[in-house]
Amino acid sequence: MTQAPQAAPFKFVAGDLCLDFVNTVGGRLRTSSGRRGMGGEILREQLLGYADLLSWSRLAGAVMQQEAGALLRRAQQHEGDGRAVFARALALREALYRIFAAVLDGREPRKADLAALNEELTIARGHERLHCVNKQWLWRWEDADPELDRPLWPVAQSAAALLASPRLNRVRECPGERCGWLFLDGSKNHSRQWCTMRDCGNLAKVRRFRARRSDAA
Repeated sequence: MTQAPQAAPFKFVAGDLCLDFVNTVGGRLRTSSGRRGMGGEILREQLLGYADLLSWSRLAGAVMQQEAGALLRRAQQHEGDGRAVFARALALREALYRIFAAVLDGREPRKADLAALNEELTIARGHERLHCVNKQWLWRWEDADPELDRPLWPVAQSAAALLASPRLNRVRECPGERCGWLFLDGSKNHSRQWCTMRDCGNLAKVRRFRARRSDAA
């Protein structure tokens, strides 16, 4: 936890901050019943500590580089607090995955997951401040002595905004084998299928090609 953030295999393909945060895993397996979000196995964890959380947040634009440096130094000085915030981050991520999975399946989300999101949202909103910049009124995060949970604030806000917006019906789950990433389908005809064509899309093409060759043999 005390090491500086290292380069990690983070990709930002979801089209929304909270979904990119949900995607900080190397893939998910569905349960034996095929349902999403009900305890499916995470294939590879990409967030291994608070430093990784900061690295992702900085790359995602959720915190500025200077903020990330200050937060890392604080986490190094208060390791127990850093571990506690990191545990909250993983709990929020999995709650968000289950909430969006329930939406995709047409189910009601679990009360415990909604409570987890609302708790983080309440904390985040407590750190918003109204500013007047060039005669325009803007909500901004307080910038004096940011708390260690600063990376979680924009994620919670992003999730709340998406769940309460018409864009919710454009949330999709990649059907790629051992993937399960979530994304917003921003295509005009609502036809986006894969997290990326470069990854899961091309793998699916290769599998179909090999299957056709095998059938023809």
